[in-house]
Amino acid sequence: MRIGLIGTGRIGSFHAGVLARHPEVESLVVADADATRAAGVAGALGAEAAPDVTALLGHALDAVVIASATAAHAELIARVAGSGLPAFCEKPIALDLPGTRTALRAVADAGTELQLGFMRRFDAGYRAAREAVRSGRLGRLHTVRAATSDPEPPPAAYLPLSGGLFRDCLVHDFDIVRWVTGREVVEVYATGSDAGPAMFREAGDVDTAAALLTLDDGTLVTVTGTRCNGAGYDVRMELAGERDQIAVGLDDRTPLASVEPLGPPAPGKPWPGFLERFAPAYEAELDAFVRLVRGEAANACDGREALAALRIAEACERSRRERRPVRMDEAAPQDALQDAPQDAPEPLRKTPREAPPQIAPQGAS
Repeated sequence: MRIGLIGTGRIGSFHAGVLARHPEVESLVVADADATRAAGVAGALGAEAAPDVTALLGHALDAVVIASATAAHAELIARVAGSGLPAFCEKPIALDLPGTRTALRAVADAGTELQLGFMRRFDAGYRAAREAVRSGRLGRLHTVRAATSDPEPPPAAYLPLSGGLFRDCLVHDFDIVRWVTGREVVEVYATGSDAGPAMFREAGDVDTAAALLTLDDGTLVTVTGTRCNGAGYDVRMELAGERDQIAVGLDDRTPLASVEPLGPPAPGKPWPGFLERFAPAYEAELDAFVRLVRGEAANACDGREALAALRIAEACERSRRERRPVRMDEAAPQDALQDAPQDAPEPLRKTPREAPPQIAPQGAS
């Protein structure tokens, strides 16, 4: 299998390493707006470097992984789909609903596949939580608490381009709440604080936010996030039901210390960031994409899921601005591209350059 990768920044370089090691990827071609950086990544991995995207798409590829700057995602998705190739793309597709819909329409019109990079769906803890909810182990679910806390703010120049804390960061929580519970959000009530570094106020963003989500079965969900969690990178979910209560992300590296006399101390080596915390999940999602391209599995995270999570983020941002509860049907109308259930869609893919033999799926770490 021959795969192209667009974007060799931090996450793109990580993906390049995963793909270069994958037993079913025979060759890798990388491209970046910074050709020197792409050449460096290619040289370190024994891959090829293309001078630009046009050249990369001319390399007789079987699929493309998009890990470029956010602003380029939608255009690249359309270009890759127009070339008849399946694509994996880091979130988001776009920072607004119209741009997201346009890119998804291009994929639908081309009849290709788009897998989205919501990596938490491939994390062992979140998968176990989903099974606990779906099996009935927790009983009636009444409360969910989700949190994403970054250890330090991103560069100031990034903030005006990020779409804000709800769209850029908490969109992962909005997606995983839907995926784990199997329910849809019907109303949100959100607020935020810009009391931290001045660069957030200058960008019209907030450094800390909280949202109360009401699901369609009455379950209450709190989602909190901050860019200023000095203790370390902390991503957790707690799910409480009438029979049991469980937590995701609670281990010996969770940056949390108890002040109880018999409570656990602060971890000796807290999680420093998302790549370290979710490294196995990132590898698993790319393995799923390879199996999708080979025709061995359905799309594990269809690109249309981006619409549902972004609609929640849009509603939260509106609620924060207007200081009131916002129902989903008033914030962002449902889109026809998102109507079909996405748990296990039938694959719609182009025939690969060379059909590989059918083998047992590779295990993910």
